[in-house]
Amino acid sequence: MSANRPGAITPMLPSGSFDGRVALITGGGSGLGEMIAYHLAALGATAVLIGRRADPVEAVAAAIRKRGGSADAFAADVRDRERVEEVVTETVARYGRIDHLVNNAAGNFRVAPEKMSPNAWNAVVRIVLDGSWHCTQTVGRHVIGRGGGGSVVSIGTTPALFGGADTAHSASAKAGVLAMTKSLALAWGTHGIRLNVVTPGLTDDTGAIGQLFPDADDYQANLAKIPMGRHANRDEIASAVTYLLSDHAGYITGQNLIVDGGRSLGIG
Repeated sequence: MSANRPGAITPMLPSGSFDGRVALITGGGSGLGEMIAYHLAALGATAVLIGRRADPVEAVAAAIRKRGGSADAFAADVRDRERVEEVVTETVARYGRIDHLVNNAAGNFRVAPEKMSPNAWNAVVRIVLDGSWHCTQTVGRHVIGRGGGGSVVSIGTTPALFGGADTAHSASAKAGVLAMTKSLALAWGTHGIRLNVVTPGLTDDTGAIGQLFPDADDYQANLAKIPMGRHANRDEIASAVTYLLSDHAGYITGQNLIVDGGRSLGIG
């Protein structure tokens, strides 16, 4: 997607909802992270993108600036705690603060659990759970240190709630992120820090669909289980994320917003 920028961005929130704010978005070079960055920048935030490779995040940041928004980019692997701390320190040095964090970086693929190697398990859990922890704790320490007030949204997955027979690594890691979110919402409420999860269903123009449903018949079978008869689009997920980050959701914390067209109702 990074090679084919989206068209006009139409955020759901009022213009200027994030004026003066700085938002850190992991996995910001493509997919949901890219679209969330566009929405936040269109609403007035400085969108700071993190990705393992420099080129994709720098391309998104450049495209945001071309549209008149404010954006920056860092090459960083969220599994590397030291590098995460460097990025947070440099962001604060450049912009004076960090107000919001989106934990979007992830890894996933289908594999039978009895065939999963230790490396496969560790690869996903370290990105999703460890990476989200590194970023959340580091940003949280900054926010607490400057007097509090901020918000975090992590991207979840429905198998974390209902099980994933061939995505046990991802489901387990995302379940950990949900537990982390609830725990820190309890711990940091007194600092004015809100933490929530947005759990999307399958979303068009993201890498997950191609990785998880490469077979056309499997793709159609899954689509038929969605009551609304379609996948989400990236704008819909970005709108949910920006809402929960914003002051319009100022009394919501420790929650999981499922945006899946009703797919999980049949499972639950």
